[in-house]
Amino acid sequence: MTGAGPLKYVKMNGLGNEIVIVDLRGISKTFTQDEVRAVASAHDTHFDQMMVLHTPKTAGTEAYVRIYNADGSEAGACGNGMRCVGWWMARGRASPQFKVETKAGVLDIDARGGTIVTVDMGEPRFGWQDIPLAEEFRDTRGIELQIGPIDNPVLHSPSVVNVGNPHAVFWVDDVMAHDLGRLGPMLENHPIFPERANISLAHVTADNAITVRTWERGAGLTQACGSAACAAAVSAARKKLTGRKVIVTLPGGPLEIEWTPNNRILMTGPAQFEHDGVLNLARAPA
Repeated sequence: MTGAGPLKYVKMNGLGNEIVIVDLRGISKTFTQDEVRAVASAHDTHFDQMMVLHTPKTAGTEAYVRIYNADGSEAGACGNGMRCVGWWMARGRASPQFKVETKAGVLDIDARGGTIVTVDMGEPRFGWQDIPLAEEFRDTRGIELQIGPIDNPVLHSPSVVNVGNPHAVFWVDDVMAHDLGRLGPMLENHPIFPERANISLAHVTADNAITVRTWERGAGLTQACGSAACAAAVSAARKKLTGRKVIVTLPGGPLEIEWTPNNRILMTGPAQFEHDGVLNLARAPA
């Protein structure tokens, strides 16, 4: 923390997905992996993802946002976290519509709904090398991957997509019928995913509704994963299981996901403020 001084944080959540926001714009500071883990392990600042705002890199954007998982690894996207960032940044602004940049690209945020925020999550990528996968699959609507006996697999044939992060979506009849806490780590670290992957169970309940549970890469079981909701929505539409505008219900609640004709994913849902304070990195190694 040399030269940075005390760092303030904001604690929020998006459908129960715990988020910490730290604004480092104008400050020459980056977090080490140990510091990220120290923040995540503290009671007041426990998080699933930490959104760190840095000075913009690209003209027309308000910040460059680095996204950290609780294990200290870096993520390319976090839909729930980005809605929280949108609500927090929109306060007192003349316009609640603005752009931020992440590892995955420039995102549009629309916070005109107050605590209901819309984020343009960008374009999904379906090519096996873009997800990425360790070997070629021409049709990523369902790849050859299964858990369990060959003649009676527990899970099989996931749809895979990159929506800022790699995602695998397994289609099931009941998202609660499988021990995702046990299967998630195995699948997240499967050799087919060289950068690991977010693992979701999805059940299509209507032509405009999907129920999803997610094991989040670097975070574990989560109440809500915005990028997983996007992954399930576009994957369902590709398989013609739903239309292109759906309600995705996660353990923490519903999100509205629209895959637009111009190949953008719009995610709309709530952001909730919890508290703010000053970070304590005393537990991080010197």
